[in-house]
Amino acid sequence: MSSLVKTRLDKWLWHARFFKSRTFAAKQINAGKIRINRKLAKQAKASVQSGDVLTFAQGSHIRVIKVVALGKRRGPAIEARALYEDLEPPASLNSNLKPTPAAARDAGSGRPTKKQRRAIDRLRAWFGIELK
Repeated sequence: MSSLVKTRLDKWLWHARFFKSRTFAAKQINAGKIRINRKLAKQAKASVQSGDVLTFAQGSHIRVIKVVALGKRRGPAIEARALYEDLEPPASLNSNLKPTPAAARDAGSGRPTKKQRRAIDRLRAWFGIELK
């Protein structure tokens, strides 16, 4: 009997704490970024039941989860983790992460130094350019 109970996909994703708001979950579903049992979910009102497998991107990570239970409310994280089972092996979670290169600034970019500002002021005075 519990397998016959269904709930809206956007509501379940919000209850399971995959998205911060139900509106954002609905936008992701309507954009075609979430699959239920390998089939594209086209509307936020799509039904989900226990045993369904959901596939979606979360950041740069692809999540594959199995719905274990349907939540009645958006509770704490411990309660939310009981709603699903992660089907990915833990080793693949760290292997997908690539170190991001540190942001490098080009030489001379950014705010001019005091010496450079004085040189700019002298150049403007030479050409008669005034700041407003």
